[in-house]
Amino acid sequence: MLVIIGSLIVLGSVFGGFALTGGHLAALFQPVELLMIGGAAMGAFTLGNTKKALKATFKSLPKVVQPPRYTKALYMDLMALLYDLLVKVRKEGLMSIEPDVDDPNESAIFANYPDILAEPVALEFLTDYLRLMVAGNLNAFELENLMDNEIETHHQEGEIPVHCISRLADSMPAFGIVAAVMGVIHTMASVGLPPSELGVLVAQALVGTFLGILLGYGFVGPFASILEQRLNESTKILQCIRVTLLASINGYTPALAVEFGRKVLYSTERPSFSELESHVRRAKDK
Repeated sequence: MLVIIGSLIVLGSVFGGFALTGGHLAALFQPVELLMIGGAAMGAFTLGNTKKALKATFKSLPKVVQPPRYTKALYMDLMALLYDLLVKVRKEGLMSIEPDVDDPNESAIFANYPDILAEPVALEFLTDYLRLMVAGNLNAFELENLMDNEIETHHQEGEIPVHCISRLADSMPAFGIVAAVMGVIHTMASVGLPPSELGVLVAQALVGTFLGILLGYGFVGPFASILEQRLNESTKILQCIRVTLLASINGYTPALAVEFGRKVLYSTERPSFSELESHVRRAKDK
């Protein structure tokens, strides 16, 4: 919704302001200029990226218009799930959760949290490290280092689409200039025309520069910013799991371990202590 609202504000401000000054909106409709700018940008985008980067970028584009996935409700479910698992470990031992982590879709504990089951990256991260804890072959320092490396890899991989789209945004004004130069060349080659017709050709050429800047800074650049914010949110949920599991390994009770995880969340999604406590109680009563 915010993407639509922001786009309408950009278009309304630019084209509305142009119309209010007496400009004719029809003069801005130059499909050939759009063809040159868009075609050259997509060609350079394809030329400058690997197949892996292109696939990752196109796969990530729907996130621009999707609502935020990592909400307070999701984090409360995550921490309630972690609490349930750690309580079971504390009462029955690490081996008791082995069936749960081997097949979370068939686990009675995980079944209470369908939103977590629908998050494949977070679910895999959680079950992988619980499985390593069950195996008991790694100490806390080794496990922490492994978690940090995996989170860093996840973040670096997620930055690929962000960088690709950012570079595309930076190139759009330049391709707008290319389209404008082509228009000027056409104008100079038609110098024998009457001044009124030459003026139209010059105006058409300048539209290329306008469109390149508008598309680059008004749309493509903000799309890269949205993807970067989505990436940071997806990394934060892994950090929450990391801190909680490490606190448990270091001997803290499930309630305190979950509190460690709560503290690393952004303030906009972080539940209060009482909110989380009430949610955990309700989850236990299901």
